[in-house]
Amino acid sequence: MSPRDAKPRLDLSGRVEMTHGAGGRAMAQLIEAIFKPALANDFLAQGNDQAVMPLPGPGRLAMSTDGYVVSPLFFPGGDIGSLAIHGTINDVALSGAVPLYLSVSVIIEEGFPLADLARIADSMGAASRAAGVPVVTGDTKVVERGKADGVFISTAGLGLVPPGLDLSGDRARPGDRVILSGSIGDHGIAILSSRENLEFETAILSDSAALHGLIAAMVAAAGPHLKLMRDPTRGGLAATLNEIANQSGVGIVIEEAAIPVKPQVAAACELLGIDPLTVANEGKLIAVVDPAGAEALLAAMRAHPLGREAALIGTIGEDDQHFVQMRTAFGGGRIVDWLAGEQLPRIC
Repeated sequence: MSPRDAKPRLDLSGRVEMTHGAGGRAMAQLIEAIFKPALANDFLAQGNDQAVMPLPGPGRLAMSTDGYVVSPLFFPGGDIGSLAIHGTINDVALSGAVPLYLSVSVIIEEGFPLADLARIADSMGAASRAAGVPVVTGDTKVVERGKADGVFISTAGLGLVPPGLDLSGDRARPGDRVILSGSIGDHGIAILSSRENLEFETAILSDSAALHGLIAAMVAAAGPHLKLMRDPTRGGLAATLNEIANQSGVGIVIEEAAIPVKPQVAAACELLGIDPLTVANEGKLIAVVDPAGAEALLAAMRAHPLGREAALIGTIGEDDQHFVQMRTAFGGGRIVDWLAGEQLPRIC
Protein backbone atom coordinates (compact mmCIF):
# COMPACT_ATOMS: atom_id res chain seq x y z
CA MET A 1 0.00 0.00 0.00
CA SER A 2 1.40 3.41 -0.97
CA PRO A 3 1.24 6.45 1.35
CA ARG A 4 -1.39 7.90 -0.96
CA ASP A 5 -3.61 4.81 -0.66
CA ALA A 6 -3.39 5.06 3.11
CA LYS A 7 -4.89 8.60 3.05
CA PRO A 8 -7.73 8.72 0.50
CA ARG A 9 -8.69 12.30 1.43
CA LEU A 10 -9.19 13.59 -2.12
CA ASP A 11 -11.05 12.12 -5.08
CA LEU A 12 -8.36 11.99 -7.75
CA SER A 13 -10.95 11.58 -10.50
CA GLY A 14 -11.73 15.29 -10.15
CA ARG A 15 -9.98 18.43 -11.35
CA VAL A 16 -8.13 21.32 -9.75
CA GLU A 17 -10.44 24.15 -8.70
CA MET A 18 -9.65 27.70 -7.64
CA THR A 19 -10.51 26.73 -4.06
CA HIS A 20 -7.50 24.40 -4.10
CA GLY A 21 -5.31 27.49 -4.07
CA ALA A 22 -7.35 29.68 -1.74
CA GLY A 23 -5.61 28.74 1.50
CA GLY A 24 -8.59 26.94 3.05
CA ARG A 25 -9.65 23.33 3.64
CA ALA A 26 -9.56 22.37 -0.05
CA MET A 27 -5.96 23.53 -0.35
CA ALA A 28 -4.96 21.65 2.78
CA GLN A 29 -6.58 18.50 1.39
CA LEU A 30 -4.75 18.91 -1.93
CA ILE A 31 -1.39 19.20 -0.18
CA GLU A 32 -2.12 16.38 2.27
CA ALA A 33 -3.41 13.98 -0.38
CA ILE A 34 -1.04 14.67 -3.26
CA PHE A 35 2.19 16.41 -2.33
CA LYS A 36 2.98 15.27 1.22
CA PRO A 37 2.80 11.52 0.49
CA ALA A 38 4.74 11.90 -2.75
CA LEU A 39 7.56 14.00 -1.32
CA ALA A 40 7.56 12.73 2.29
CA ASN A 41 10.71 13.26 4.39
CA ASP A 42 11.49 14.45 7.92
CA PHE A 43 12.24 18.05 6.92
CA LEU A 44 9.03 18.46 4.94
CA ALA A 45 7.08 16.87 7.78
CA GLN A 46 7.95 19.83 10.01
CA GLY A 47 5.11 21.64 8.24
CA ASN A 48 6.63 25.12 8.50
CA ASP A 49 6.92 27.88 5.90
CA GLN A 50 10.65 27.17 5.78
CA ALA A 51 12.94 24.21 6.35
CA VAL A 52 15.84 24.22 8.80
CA MET A 53 18.55 21.77 7.81
CA PRO A 54 22.12 20.93 8.88
CA LEU A 55 25.15 21.49 6.65
CA PRO A 56 27.37 18.39 6.74
CA GLY A 57 30.91 19.69 7.01
CA PRO A 58 33.10 22.55 5.76
CA GLY A 59 32.95 24.06 2.30
CA ARG A 60 31.03 26.67 0.32
CA LEU A 61 27.33 26.72 -0.46
CA ALA A 62 26.09 26.34 -4.02
CA MET A 63 22.55 27.37 -4.89
CA SER A 64 20.54 27.25 -8.10
CA THR A 65 17.02 28.16 -9.16
CA ASP A 66 15.08 27.14 -12.26
CA GLY A 67 11.63 26.98 -13.85
CA TYR A 68 10.06 24.14 -15.85
CA VAL A 69 7.35 24.69 -18.46
CA VAL A 70 7.79 21.67 -20.71
CA SER A 71 5.09 20.72 -23.21
CA PRO A 72 3.83 18.03 -23.26
CA LEU A 73 3.97 17.45 -19.52
CA PHE A 74 4.47 13.70 -20.03
CA PHE A 75 6.95 12.51 -22.65
CA PRO A 76 8.91 9.35 -23.54
CA GLY A 77 11.44 8.82 -20.77
CA GLY A 78 10.03 11.23 -18.20
CA ASP A 79 7.70 14.07 -17.29
CA ILE A 80 7.82 17.59 -15.91
CA GLY A 81 8.11 16.27 -12.34
CA SER A 82 11.22 14.13 -12.74
CA LEU A 83 12.68 16.70 -15.14
CA ALA A 84 12.42 19.45 -12.52
CA ILE A 85 14.18 17.33 -9.91
CA HIS A 86 16.93 16.14 -12.25
CA GLY A 87 17.57 19.56 -13.75
CA THR A 88 17.90 21.30 -10.39
CA ILE A 89 20.18 18.63 -8.95
CA ASN A 90 22.38 18.90 -12.03
CA ASP A 91 22.64 22.68 -11.88
CA VAL A 92 23.91 22.46 -8.31
CA ALA A 93 26.19 19.47 -8.92
CA LEU A 94 27.92 21.03 -11.94
CA SER A 95 29.68 23.39 -9.54
CA GLY A 96 31.26 20.31 -7.97
CA ALA A 97 28.85 20.56 -5.04
CA VAL A 98 27.17 17.64 -3.33
CA PRO A 99 23.43 18.40 -3.74
CA LEU A 100 21.71 18.45 -0.36
CA TYR A 101 18.21 19.93 -0.49
CA LEU A 102 15.53 21.04 -2.94
CA SER A 103 12.51 23.32 -2.85
CA VAL A 104 9.57 23.08 -5.25
CA SER A 105 6.86 25.58 -6.15
CA VAL A 106 3.98 24.33 -8.30
CA ILE A 107 1.64 26.62 -10.25
CA ILE A 108 -1.45 24.72 -11.36
CA GLU A 109 -4.09 25.76 -13.86
CA GLU A 110 -7.73 25.56 -12.82
CA GLY A 111 -9.31 22.45 -14.33
CA PHE A 112 -6.11 20.39 -14.37
CA PRO A 113 -6.85 16.68 -13.69
CA LEU A 114 -6.03 15.71 -10.11
CA ALA A 115 -4.85 12.28 -11.28
CA ASP A 116 -2.25 13.89 -13.54
CA LEU A 117 -1.15 16.17 -10.70
CA ALA A 118 -0.71 13.14 -8.45
CA ARG A 119 1.31 11.42 -11.19
CA ILE A 120 3.62 14.44 -11.45
CA ALA A 121 4.02 14.66 -7.67
CA ASP A 122 4.80 10.93 -7.45
CA SER A 123 7.39 11.33 -10.22
CA MET A 124 9.06 14.18 -8.31
CA GLY A 125 9.13 12.10 -5.16
CA ALA A 126 10.54 9.05 -6.90
CA ALA A 127 13.26 11.09 -8.62
CA SER A 128 14.13 12.85 -5.37
CA ARG A 129 14.41 9.61 -3.39
CA ALA A 130 16.42 7.88 -6.12
CA ALA A 131 18.89 10.78 -6.08
CA GLY A 132 19.00 10.98 -2.30
CA VAL A 133 18.20 14.71 -2.40
CA PRO A 134 14.98 15.55 -0.50
CA VAL A 135 12.43 18.24 -1.29
CA VAL A 136 12.39 20.02 2.06
CA THR A 137 9.96 22.87 1.39
CA GLY A 138 7.45 23.90 -1.24
CA ASP A 139 4.50 26.00 -2.29
CA THR A 140 1.32 25.51 -4.30
CA LYS A 141 -0.62 28.10 -6.28
CA VAL A 142 -3.71 27.77 -8.50
CA VAL A 143 -4.37 30.24 -11.32
CA GLU A 144 -7.43 30.77 -13.50
CA ARG A 145 -8.12 28.50 -16.46
CA GLY A 146 -6.05 29.47 -19.50
CA LYS A 147 -3.25 31.19 -17.55
CA ALA A 148 -0.80 28.35 -16.90
CA ASP A 149 -1.18 25.70 -19.62
CA GLY A 150 -1.46 22.86 -17.12
CA VAL A 151 1.39 22.97 -14.62
CA PHE A 152 4.51 25.10 -14.16
CA ILE A 153 7.19 24.09 -11.65
CA SER A 154 9.77 26.38 -10.08
CA THR A 155 12.63 24.89 -8.08
CA ALA A 156 15.68 25.78 -6.05
CA GLY A 157 18.57 23.56 -5.00
CA LEU A 158 21.23 23.82 -2.32
CA GLY A 159 24.54 21.98 -2.20
CA LEU A 160 27.96 21.99 -0.54
CA VAL A 161 31.16 22.52 -2.54
CA PRO A 162 34.10 20.73 -0.89
CA PRO A 163 37.11 22.82 0.15
CA GLY A 164 39.72 23.39 -2.54
CA LEU A 165 37.42 22.82 -5.51
CA ASP A 166 36.85 25.78 -7.83
CA LEU A 167 34.89 25.17 -11.04
CA SER A 168 33.80 28.16 -13.10
CA GLY A 169 32.90 29.02 -16.68
CA ASP A 170 35.78 31.48 -16.95
CA ARG A 171 38.54 28.94 -16.27
CA ALA A 172 38.98 27.36 -19.73
CA ARG A 173 42.47 27.94 -21.14
CA PRO A 174 44.15 27.17 -24.49
CA GLY A 175 45.20 23.53 -24.61
CA ASP A 176 42.41 22.30 -22.32
CA ARG A 177 40.33 19.37 -23.54
CA VAL A 178 36.56 19.29 -24.00
CA ILE A 179 34.76 16.08 -22.99
CA LEU A 180 31.10 15.24 -23.59
CA SER A 181 29.45 12.66 -21.32
CA GLY A 182 27.30 10.97 -23.97
CA SER A 183 25.01 11.17 -26.97
CA ILE A 184 23.24 14.45 -27.72
CA GLY A 185 19.74 15.38 -28.83
CA ASP A 186 17.76 12.64 -27.08
CA HIS A 187 15.62 14.90 -24.89
CA GLY A 188 14.69 17.49 -27.49
CA ILE A 189 13.77 14.92 -30.12
CA ALA A 190 11.76 12.89 -27.58
CA ILE A 191 9.81 16.04 -26.69
CA LEU A 192 9.28 16.98 -30.34
CA SER A 193 8.17 13.50 -31.36
CA SER A 194 5.67 13.35 -28.49
CA ARG A 195 4.34 16.85 -29.12
CA GLU A 196 3.88 16.33 -32.86
CA ASN A 197 2.84 12.65 -32.65
CA LEU A 198 5.82 11.61 -34.77
CA GLU A 199 6.62 7.91 -34.92
CA PHE A 200 10.06 6.48 -35.59
CA GLU A 201 11.12 2.87 -36.08
CA THR A 202 13.12 2.98 -32.83
CA ALA A 203 11.77 4.70 -29.72
CA ILE A 204 13.55 7.92 -28.76
CA LEU A 205 13.56 8.52 -25.01
CA SER A 206 14.52 11.60 -23.05
CA ASP A 207 17.94 11.40 -21.41
CA SER A 208 16.67 13.17 -18.28
CA ALA A 209 18.79 12.01 -15.33
CA ALA A 210 20.42 13.24 -12.13
CA LEU A 211 24.14 13.53 -12.84
CA HIS A 212 25.54 14.11 -9.35
CA GLY A 213 26.88 10.56 -9.01
CA LEU A 214 28.77 10.85 -12.29
CA ILE A 215 30.04 14.29 -11.29
CA ALA A 216 31.31 13.01 -7.94
CA ALA A 217 33.30 10.32 -9.77
CA MET A 218 34.70 12.96 -12.14
CA VAL A 219 35.78 15.24 -9.31
CA ALA A 220 37.47 12.32 -7.54
CA ALA A 221 39.33 11.29 -10.71
CA ALA A 222 40.43 14.66 -12.09
CA GLY A 223 40.66 16.83 -8.98
CA PRO A 224 42.45 20.12 -9.64
CA HIS A 225 42.75 19.37 -13.38
CA LEU A 226 38.98 19.82 -13.81
CA LYS A 227 38.21 23.40 -14.89
CA LEU A 228 34.46 23.57 -15.40
CA MET A 229 31.30 21.62 -16.19
CA ARG A 230 28.09 22.65 -17.94
CA ASP A 231 24.94 20.84 -19.05
CA PRO A 232 23.87 21.49 -22.67
CA THR A 233 20.14 22.06 -22.10
CA ARG A 234 18.33 24.81 -24.04
CA GLY A 235 20.25 25.61 -27.20
CA GLY A 236 22.07 22.29 -26.96
CA LEU A 237 25.79 21.67 -27.33
CA ALA A 238 26.19 24.67 -29.65
CA ALA A 239 24.87 27.22 -27.14
CA THR A 240 26.81 25.78 -24.21
CA LEU A 241 30.12 25.77 -26.04
CA ASN A 242 29.55 29.36 -27.15
CA GLU A 243 28.79 30.33 -23.55
CA ILE A 244 32.07 28.78 -22.40
CA ALA A 245 34.06 30.42 -25.20
CA ASN A 246 32.67 33.85 -24.39
CA GLN A 247 32.93 33.53 -20.62
CA SER A 248 36.54 32.33 -20.76
CA GLY A 249 37.59 34.53 -23.71
CA VAL A 250 38.83 31.59 -25.80
CA GLY A 251 38.04 29.68 -28.98
CA ILE A 252 36.93 26.06 -29.19
CA VAL A 253 37.51 23.53 -31.96
CA ILE A 254 35.41 20.36 -31.93
CA GLU A 255 35.43 17.24 -34.10
CA GLU A 256 32.11 16.22 -35.63
CA ALA A 257 33.17 12.57 -35.90
CA ALA A 258 33.84 12.45 -32.15
CA ILE A 259 30.41 13.69 -31.07
CA PRO A 260 28.11 10.77 -30.14
CA VAL A 261 24.61 10.94 -31.65
CA LYS A 262 22.26 7.96 -31.60
CA PRO A 263 21.37 6.78 -35.14
CA GLN A 264 17.65 7.28 -34.57
CA VAL A 265 18.23 10.81 -33.27
CA ALA A 266 20.49 11.64 -36.22
CA ALA A 267 17.87 10.27 -38.62
CA ALA A 268 15.07 12.26 -36.95
CA CYS A 269 17.15 15.46 -37.08
CA GLU A 270 17.91 14.91 -40.75
CA LEU A 271 14.26 14.26 -41.52
CA LEU A 272 13.13 17.39 -39.67
CA GLY A 273 15.97 19.63 -40.85
CA ILE A 274 17.33 20.13 -37.32
CA ASP A 275 20.97 20.41 -36.30
CA PRO A 276 21.56 17.96 -33.42
CA LEU A 277 24.12 20.39 -31.98
CA THR A 278 21.28 22.80 -31.12
CA VAL A 279 18.87 20.21 -29.66
CA ALA A 280 18.31 20.21 -25.88
CA ASN A 281 19.69 17.57 -23.52
CA GLU A 282 18.76 16.91 -19.89
CA GLY A 283 21.12 14.14 -18.85
CA LYS A 284 24.44 15.08 -20.41
CA LEU A 285 27.32 17.35 -19.43
CA ILE A 286 30.36 19.02 -20.93
CA ALA A 287 33.62 19.10 -19.00
CA VAL A 288 36.71 21.19 -19.68
CA VAL A 289 39.86 19.67 -18.22
CA ASP A 290 43.58 20.31 -18.25
CA PRO A 291 45.26 17.84 -20.67
CA ALA A 292 47.15 16.29 -17.76
CA GLY A 293 43.88 15.03 -16.31
CA ALA A 294 41.94 14.26 -19.49
CA GLU A 295 42.64 10.52 -19.73
CA ALA A 296 41.85 9.88 -16.06
CA LEU A 297 38.66 11.90 -16.33
CA LEU A 298 37.53 10.10 -19.47
CA ALA A 299 38.18 6.70 -17.89
CA ALA A 300 36.22 7.61 -14.75
CA MET A 301 33.28 8.85 -16.83
CA ARG A 302 33.17 5.72 -18.98
CA ALA A 303 33.16 3.58 -15.84
CA HIS A 304 29.92 5.22 -14.69
CA PRO A 305 26.53 4.16 -16.14
CA LEU A 306 25.70 7.75 -17.14
CA GLY A 307 29.06 8.29 -18.84
CA ARG A 308 29.60 5.09 -20.81
CA GLU A 309 29.51 7.01 -24.13
CA ALA A 310 31.81 9.81 -22.92
CA ALA A 311 34.05 11.18 -25.65
CA LEU A 312 36.84 13.69 -26.09
CA ILE A 313 35.27 16.03 -28.65
CA GLY A 314 37.53 19.08 -28.85
CA THR A 315 40.21 21.44 -27.64
CA ILE A 316 40.30 24.96 -26.25
CA GLY A 317 42.34 27.37 -28.34
CA GLU A 318 43.27 31.02 -28.64
CA ASP A 319 40.76 33.11 -30.59
CA ASP A 320 40.09 36.82 -30.11
CA GLN A 321 36.67 36.35 -31.75
CA HIS A 322 35.75 33.53 -29.33
CA PHE A 323 34.45 31.35 -32.15
CA VAL A 324 33.37 27.73 -31.79
CA GLN A 325 34.48 25.84 -34.89
CA MET A 326 33.83 22.27 -35.99
CA ARG A 327 35.90 20.06 -38.23
CA THR A 328 33.29 18.13 -40.17
CA ALA A 329 33.32 14.41 -40.87
CA PHE A 330 34.09 15.22 -44.52
CA GLY A 331 37.25 17.14 -43.68
CA GLY A 332 35.82 20.63 -43.97
CA GLY A 333 35.03 23.15 -41.29
CA ARG A 334 32.22 25.42 -40.14
CA ILE A 335 31.37 27.88 -37.42
CA VAL A 336 29.09 26.47 -34.71
CA ASP A 337 26.88 29.43 -33.86
CA TRP A 338 24.25 30.03 -31.22
CA LEU A 339 20.76 28.72 -31.92
CA ALA A 340 18.85 31.33 -33.93
CA GLY A 341 15.14 31.64 -33.13
CA GLU A 342 13.10 29.14 -31.17
CA GLN A 343 13.61 25.72 -32.66
CA LEU A 344 12.07 23.58 -29.92
CA PRO A 345 9.90 25.68 -27.57
CA ARG A 346 8.92 24.41 -24.14
CA ILE A 347 11.56 21.68 -23.80
CA CYS A 348 12.38 22.22 -20.12
